[in-house]
Amino acid sequence: MDNIQVSVILGSDSDVDLGKAAIKSLRSFDIDCELKVISAHRSPDVLVEYLKSSKERGCKAYIAIAGMAAHLAGAVAAHSSSPVLGVPTTHSLNGLDAILSTLQMPAGVPVATFAAGTAGATNAGIFAAQMLATSDASMAEKMVEFKKELREKTIQKDKNLDRD
Repeated sequence: MDNIQVSVILGSDSDVDLGKAAIKSLRSFDIDCELKVISAHRSPDVLVEYLKSSKERGCKAYIAIAGMAAHLAGAVAAHSSSPVLGVPTTHSLNGLDAILSTLQMPAGVPVATFAAGTAGATNAGIFAAQMLATSDASMAEKMVEFKKELREKTIQKDKNLDRD
Protein backbone atom coordinates (compact mmCIF):
# COMPACT_ATOMS: atom_id res chain seq x y z
CA MET A 1 0.00 0.00 0.00
CA ASP A 2 1.06 3.54 -0.70
CA ASN A 3 1.91 6.13 1.89
CA ILE A 4 -0.96 8.43 2.85
CA GLN A 5 -1.07 11.79 4.56
CA VAL A 6 -4.78 11.90 5.41
CA SER A 7 -7.29 9.09 5.79
CA VAL A 8 -11.01 9.66 5.32
CA ILE A 9 -12.98 7.05 7.25
CA LEU A 10 -16.71 6.57 6.81
CA GLY A 11 -18.91 4.87 9.36
CA SER A 12 -21.12 3.54 6.58
CA ASP A 13 -21.14 3.32 2.81
CA SER A 14 -24.22 5.56 2.89
CA ASP A 15 -21.77 8.41 3.62
CA VAL A 16 -19.71 7.90 0.46
CA ASP A 17 -20.78 11.21 -1.13
CA LEU A 18 -19.45 13.11 1.87
CA GLY A 19 -16.26 11.06 1.77
CA LYS A 20 -15.82 11.98 -1.88
CA ALA A 21 -16.24 15.69 -1.02
CA ALA A 22 -13.44 15.44 1.55
CA ILE A 23 -11.24 13.49 -0.87
CA LYS A 24 -11.86 16.09 -3.59
CA SER A 25 -10.65 18.85 -1.24
CA LEU A 26 -7.57 16.89 -0.25
CA ARG A 27 -6.65 15.99 -3.82
CA SER A 28 -7.03 19.61 -4.92
CA PHE A 29 -3.95 20.23 -2.74
CA ASP A 30 -2.19 17.08 -4.05
CA ILE A 31 -2.51 15.39 -0.67
CA ASP A 32 -2.07 11.62 -0.67
CA CYS A 33 -5.24 10.25 0.85
CA GLU A 34 -7.54 7.27 0.93
CA LEU A 35 -11.19 6.54 1.65
CA LYS A 36 -12.26 3.65 3.88
CA VAL A 37 -15.56 2.39 5.29
CA ILE A 38 -15.07 1.05 8.82
CA SER A 39 -17.77 0.94 11.45
CA ALA A 40 -16.72 1.83 14.99
CA HIS A 41 -19.70 -0.18 16.23
CA ARG A 42 -19.78 -3.23 13.96
CA SER A 43 -16.05 -3.78 13.46
CA PRO A 44 -14.04 -1.95 16.16
CA ASP A 45 -11.15 -4.40 15.83
CA VAL A 46 -10.85 -3.60 12.12
CA LEU A 47 -10.76 0.11 12.97
CA VAL A 48 -7.93 -0.33 15.49
CA GLU A 49 -5.88 -2.43 13.04
CA TYR A 50 -6.47 0.09 10.26
CA LEU A 51 -5.32 2.98 12.48
CA LYS A 52 -2.09 1.11 13.24
CA SER A 53 -1.41 0.33 9.57
CA SER A 54 -2.26 3.84 8.35
CA LYS A 55 0.03 5.39 10.95
CA GLU A 56 2.84 3.12 9.72
CA ARG A 57 2.16 4.39 6.19
CA GLY A 58 2.62 8.00 7.27
CA CYS A 59 -0.93 9.14 8.00
CA LYS A 60 -0.86 12.51 9.74
CA ALA A 61 -4.60 13.16 10.23
CA TYR A 62 -7.98 11.46 10.02
CA ILE A 63 -11.30 12.75 8.77
CA ALA A 64 -14.08 10.68 10.36
CA ILE A 65 -17.52 10.99 8.77
CA ALA A 66 -20.47 9.37 10.52
CA GLY A 67 -24.08 9.88 11.44
CA MET A 68 -26.56 8.82 14.07
CA ALA A 69 -24.59 8.14 17.26
CA ALA A 70 -21.42 9.12 15.34
CA HIS A 71 -18.91 7.46 17.64
CA LEU A 72 -16.44 6.96 14.78
CA ALA A 73 -14.50 10.19 15.35
CA GLY A 74 -14.28 9.50 19.08
CA ALA A 75 -13.14 5.93 18.50
CA VAL A 76 -10.45 7.14 16.08
CA ALA A 77 -9.33 9.82 18.57
CA ALA A 78 -9.22 7.25 21.38
CA HIS A 79 -6.87 5.00 19.40
CA SER A 80 -4.67 7.61 17.70
CA SER A 81 -2.41 10.47 18.68
CA SER A 82 -2.99 12.16 15.30
CA PRO A 83 -5.55 14.95 14.76
CA VAL A 84 -9.11 13.79 14.11
CA LEU A 85 -11.53 15.94 12.14
CA GLY A 86 -15.13 14.90 12.70
CA VAL A 87 -17.88 15.44 10.14
CA PRO A 88 -21.41 14.58 11.27
CA THR A 89 -23.99 13.47 8.73
CA THR A 90 -27.65 14.41 8.59
CA HIS A 91 -29.24 10.95 8.28
CA SER A 92 -31.38 11.30 11.39
CA LEU A 93 -32.69 14.13 13.55
CA ASN A 94 -31.32 16.60 10.97
CA GLY A 95 -27.85 15.61 12.15
CA LEU A 96 -28.33 16.91 15.69
CA ASP A 97 -27.51 13.55 17.29
CA ALA A 98 -24.36 13.20 15.18
CA ILE A 99 -23.31 16.78 15.80
CA LEU A 100 -23.65 16.44 19.56
CA SER A 101 -21.87 13.09 19.79
CA THR A 102 -18.99 14.40 17.65
CA LEU A 103 -18.82 17.69 19.50
CA GLN A 104 -19.09 16.45 23.10
CA MET A 105 -15.78 14.64 23.55
CA PRO A 106 -14.24 14.16 26.99
CA ALA A 107 -11.11 16.08 27.98
CA GLY A 108 -8.01 14.43 26.57
CA VAL A 109 -9.73 12.96 23.51
CA PRO A 110 -10.16 15.95 21.18
CA VAL A 111 -12.05 15.90 17.89
CA ALA A 112 -12.27 19.00 15.71
CA THR A 113 -15.93 19.13 14.69
CA PHE A 114 -17.11 20.50 11.35
CA ALA A 115 -20.52 21.35 9.97
CA ALA A 116 -22.78 18.46 9.07
CA GLY A 117 -22.93 17.51 5.41
CA THR A 118 -21.00 18.37 2.28
CA ALA A 119 -19.76 21.79 3.44
CA GLY A 120 -18.31 20.19 6.56
CA ALA A 121 -16.62 17.41 4.59
CA THR A 122 -15.16 19.92 2.14
CA ASN A 123 -13.93 22.15 4.96
CA ALA A 124 -12.42 19.18 6.82
CA GLY A 125 -10.30 18.48 3.72
CA ILE A 126 -9.23 22.11 3.49
CA PHE A 127 -8.47 22.23 7.22
CA ALA A 128 -6.30 19.11 6.91
CA ALA A 129 -4.38 20.89 4.14
CA GLN A 130 -3.96 23.92 6.42
CA MET A 131 -2.57 21.68 9.18
CA LEU A 132 -0.08 20.10 6.78
CA ALA A 133 0.88 23.56 5.52
CA THR A 134 2.27 24.46 8.95
CA SER A 135 5.26 22.20 8.32
CA ASP A 136 5.35 21.98 4.51
CA ALA A 137 6.39 25.07 2.52
CA SER A 138 4.97 23.73 -0.74
CA MET A 139 1.62 23.08 0.90
CA ALA A 140 1.71 26.55 2.45
CA GLU A 141 2.15 28.04 -1.04
CA LYS A 142 -0.82 26.02 -2.31
CA MET A 143 -2.91 27.31 0.59
CA VAL A 144 -1.98 30.93 -0.18
CA GLU A 145 -2.95 30.37 -3.83
CA PHE A 146 -6.22 28.71 -2.80
CA LYS A 147 -7.14 31.71 -0.63
CA LYS A 148 -6.32 34.12 -3.49
CA GLU A 149 -8.55 32.15 -5.86
CA LEU A 150 -11.34 32.04 -3.30
CA ARG A 151 -11.08 35.80 -2.89
CA GLU A 152 -11.21 36.40 -6.66
CA LYS A 153 -14.25 34.12 -7.08
CA THR A 154 -16.05 36.02 -4.33
CA ILE A 155 -15.22 39.41 -5.83
CA GLN A 156 -16.34 38.23 -9.27
CA LYS A 157 -19.68 36.99 -7.90
CA ASP A 158 -20.18 40.34 -6.17
CA LYS A 159 -19.52 42.22 -9.44
CA ASN A 160 -22.03 40.04 -11.27
CA LEU A 161 -24.83 41.04 -8.87
CA ASP A 162 -25.20 44.42 -10.59
CA ARG A 163 -25.80 42.88 -14.03
CA ASP A 164 -29.34 42.38 -15.28
